Amino acid sequence: MSKQKTKQRKEEYADYRVQTAAPLLEWLLANVKQSKSKIKATLQNRGVKVNQRLVTQYDFQLRSGDKVSVSTSKRNDKFQSSFVKLVYEDKFLVVVEKMPGVLSMPHGRHTPNVKTILDNYFLKTRQKCTAHVVHRLDRDTSGLMVYAKDMQTEQILERNWQSIVYERRYISVLSGLVSDDEGTIANWLKDTKSLHTYSSPFDNGGKYAVSHFRVLKRSDRHSLVEFQLETGRKNQIRVHAADMGHPVCGDIKYGTGDDPLHRLCLHAYVLCFYHPITHQPMEFDTPYPKGFQLV
Repeated sequence: MSKQKTKQRKEEYADYRVQTAAPLLEWLLANVKQSKSKIKATLQNRGVKVNQRLVTQYDFQLRSGDKVSVSTSKRNDKFQSSFVKLVYEDKFLVVVEKMPGVLSMPHGRHTPNVKTILDNYFLKTRQKCTAHVVHRLDRDTSGLMVYAKDMQTEQILERNWQSIVYERRYISVLSGLVSDDEGTIANWLKDTKSLHTYSSPFDNGGKYAVSHFRVLKRSDRHSLVEFQLETGRKNQIRVHAADMGHPVCGDIKYGTGDDPLHRLCLHAYVLCFYHPITHQPMEFDTPYPKGFQLV
């Protein structure tokens, strides 16, 4: 495989020569030294050419001898924020990693929030769009989120969220030692007038919620637990963890005051969904926050 730098239409590309036939995405992942999410973003953003022709199809069949040109544009370098990390972007949506303490959307003045940060980025990069909130994370929960760039994409995601999103996983530090290695919690969740969410084993007029959990590690006083959501209800993991008798560490609302890391120890680290426009599977993951493994 040979590689050289060329310039085409003022954009820099890295050129490769295919030696063995393979589907385009599979070949890119095996031969281009970039992260999986970066490669997918480049492909979706029309940054890949095959024999000088733009190609966006993941399953486009490459043949031996084909020339593949991959854009090395660093457009995302224009995105700079200590509150949000840009993970993926195309013309329909963005996927970001939110830091703890940041709101999903504006609420009051001078409060850091993802929507405003994205809107400022779109303005800076001269994109004629705004960030549309599709789902939310609690202010003190960190992790992966998706925002639509237009109303049509937002409506498709909102109306078909349960069928479009096929995997959501969270990592959490829970207070105490969880005895079962894995299990499932299922009940109904409903808010009081003071916006405190409580659970019931019977239908109380609230929303049915299902969480699957798996213990990854135990220390002397805490458990590192992965949650896989079957439903996505407000405060679902925090309430279900409290139902287990092992609330999320740092949870001042449903916890016991156990706060070893001085933050809510809940992080959305896996998000997988079918693209609302192209229908391609999109899979993202982020590392555990620093400290989670050390508790």
